[in-house]
Amino acid sequence: MKKIVLSLVFAAFLAACNNQKQPVETTAVSESQGIAAVDTADAPVFKFEKEVYDFGLINEGEKVTHDFKFKNVGKSPLIISSASASCGCTVPDYPKEPIAPGEEGIISVVFDSAGKPGVQNKVVTITANTIPSFTELNILGSVMAKEQVQTK
Repeated sequence: MKKIVLSLVFAAFLAACNNQKQPVETTAVSESQGIAAVDTADAPVFKFEKEVYDFGLINEGEKVTHDFKFKNVGKSPLIISSASASCGCTVPDYPKEPIAPGEEGIISVVFDSAGKPGVQNKVVTITANTIPSFTELNILGSVMAKEQVQTK
């Protein structure tokens, strides 16, 4: 009796081991992020002209604006659900309408250097129905403190 039970348990174990999962062709993203599942072969794809903008040296209190231009080189409409910055001094603005395949768009970023002397590297995180769903843009440079500006 023990041999039969052990044989059944062993057979069940072997059957479970042969139950390999097939690769999944979609990436599911939380509906709370406003993005549906995307087929990897047809997914939209960001193609930025530049993902990093160096504004150089500016005086404290100045605002810098830069437009990150991109193209959807994927096969389905690109939908940006959010754009957030690593600091409240940096504000991104993004297209709210879907970007069709082959079409272009702009993510405009404004950096306010007030109270931000020194070297800066601000990260803007874009959430979209791309794979991966997060894309990072950087705006960097140096801000000369007010005290240094007044002495020159």
